Amino acid sequence: QVQLVESGGGLVQPGGSLRLSCAVSGSSFSINAIGWYRQAPGKERELVATITNIGTTNYGDSVKGRFTISRDNAKNTLYLQMNSLKPEDAAVYYCKANSGVFHYWGAGTQVTVSS
Repeated sequence: QVQLVESGGGLVQPGGSLRLSCAVSGSSFSINAIGWYRQAPGKERELVATITNIGTTNYGDSVKGRFTISRDNAKNTLYLQMNSLKPEDAAVYYCKANSGVFHYWGAGTQVTVSS
């Protein structure tokens, strides 16, 4: 079992920055990939960024060059640095961990981008 708790969401103006965190607990050693997804009202959940246990990263096209995913294994924490935020980045951001055939999701953190 893996538990994921997101934090760091909030209200930010367009062009601003936020850093999201995902605290990982439980069988974190079994995770082979972990990442961020987001879902805006009326839209499907979409990939934001993922990172594997060997550090390979993957980004959704809409966030490339603006968002950076990273992990601190000593703190069992995943991060998402979001810069140059746009109104269309507003969504609930979820942390997801893959462990073999199992997928674990956090409860999400709300990001609002508005002036």
